[in-house]
Amino acid sequence: MTALSLLTRARDSEPGLLPDPRLGSPMPWVIAIVIALTVIAAASGLGLRNAATRASADLNGGVTVQIVSASPAARNAQATAALAALQTMPGVASAQRVAQDQLDTLLEPWLGTRPGDTIDDLPIPALIDLRLTGTATPERIRALRDRLAGVAPAARVDAQAGWLTPVFRAISTLQWLAGGLIALLAIATVAAVVLAARTALVNQRETIEIVHMLGGTDAQIARVFQRAAAMEAAAGGIIGLIAGVVAIVVLSGQFSSLGSGMAAGAVLGWTDWLVIALIPIGGVVLAVVTARLTVLSALRRML
Repeated sequence: MTALSLLTRARDSEPGLLPDPRLGSPMPWVIAIVIALTVIAAASGLGLRNAATRASADLNGGVTVQIVSASPAARNAQATAALAALQTMPGVASAQRVAQDQLDTLLEPWLGTRPGDTIDDLPIPALIDLRLTGTATPERIRALRDRLAGVAPAARVDAQAGWLTPVFRAISTLQWLAGGLIALLAIATVAAVVLAARTALVNQRETIEIVHMLGGTDAQIARVFQRAAAMEAAAGGIIGLIAGVVAIVVLSGQFSSLGSGMAAGAVLGWTDWLVIALIPIGGVVLAVVTARLTVLSALRRML
């Protein structure tokens, strides 16, 4: 009988000593919770990235020109002149004026619709929706302002992406938080495996000493712990993945019901799902490596 088989039989005969790869032990459930939280955090970070990417792509070359004037005649005249100048300007893919009735429809819920109220008396700016062939850089915005300064002095030129800059910053912060949470969960996994391995080593000290006297090596002993850690991590990873995916589906349904364009853009692609599917595998690898290093380090100090 080899030293490795002796240690394996000791584990089977005294199941409380070495890590027990059954769902009855706490370790699979600890790993399941960690994997589920990691899946949710990763999906949130990936969804936020997709939403920001789609929103940035939609607004990347978008520019809004406002003609702000109290006089309706001057406002319309400057809007017409600005539109003509923009349509002939290099680098402009399209330029069109937003219809006044469309503006009235958008503003009517905010301004009220009581009898006697009229939206025509308000100095609502004339809007021109502009699409550039490339990115609306500060230099290009400055060139547009210079071009309109002579024909439409009341014009205000703004990049549409600039309106969502605070939103993009908030999304970036949330992505970093999601990454930090994943790192903390990985540390928690390592700590749990280390604690379980050290506890098992202390309980099995006498058996390990016998195995060493029979010629067993540290690598053989560590292999037994690795196998147990792999089975526990695999069981917990599957449970955690299922729980995390269910949570993602429920949250996706809640956000999709909002009908918001930003929320609708937070859709996970097949590459995102592939990353999520790899999380349990990463958990197994992390648990196995941690168990091996912990056992080998402890054995060097023990004997």
